[in-house]
Amino acid sequence: MPRGAGDGAARAAERLVSIGTVLTRLREEFPEVTISKIRFLEAEGLVEPRRTASGYRKFSPEDVERLLRILRMQRDHYLPLKVIREHLDAVERGGESAAAQPVPAPRRRAGEEGPWEHTATEPPEPPPPVRIGRPELLAAAGVGEGELVEWESYGLLQPGPDGGYDPEAVTVAKLVAELGRFGLEPRHLRAVKAAADREAGLVEQVVAPLRRHRNPQTRAHAEATAQELAGLSVRLHAALVRMALGTRPQ
Repeated sequence: MPRGAGDGAARAAERLVSIGTVLTRLREEFPEVTISKIRFLEAEGLVEPRRTASGYRKFSPEDVERLLRILRMQRDHYLPLKVIREHLDAVERGGESAAAQPVPAPRRRAGEEGPWEHTATEPPEPPPPVRIGRPELLAAAGVGEGELVEWESYGLLQPGPDGGYDPEAVTVAKLVAELGRFGLEPRHLRAVKAAADREAGLVEQVVAPLRRHRNPQTRAHAEATAQELAGLSVRLHAALVRMALGTRPQ
């Protein structure tokens, strides 16, 4: 390969940055942006970073600029991602700057005051959460009514206003029963529940601004962010317990 071509490839590689660096740059203008948001935009086909041999994402300056355009169009025009993608693709095909291309005109919803909303098809609101009844919970967890009543008295499980339970209650019930076989009673597990509530509160602090956003795409992204943070919190908790016990996973 000619030396000039090799030097050009090396210079191009030097311009690539990690997702962490991209996040820092985006947060200068969009403090609420998270890594999961960037991954979400990638999954939706709005940006295509390169991948290293190890699978790490590497972003070019053009990728960063494209992300900034996407976020600005969401913030300023409340455009659905499909419209944004079509707009940016048209700009790239035409070889013109984004500023020279007209953004689809938004308008107010009928009888509504406040920020402009685009009339293009928006993603539907997420369906209501699935609930399970008390008999289904008892059957799935393999426990009796007396055990469930005791666990509820210690706040380990609680039905919702409709009398139903979150499906995750089945997992909680099974784990509480399993820990009971080692002599750990519900009263011993109140500290675990309190710690979980505090962790959930931290997650809520992060995603609450996204959930209140008028843009349905942003609200949908809030749920993905909450799930990712919850997973990271669980992994951290497990690692801290292992470290406190002085053990390592086998």
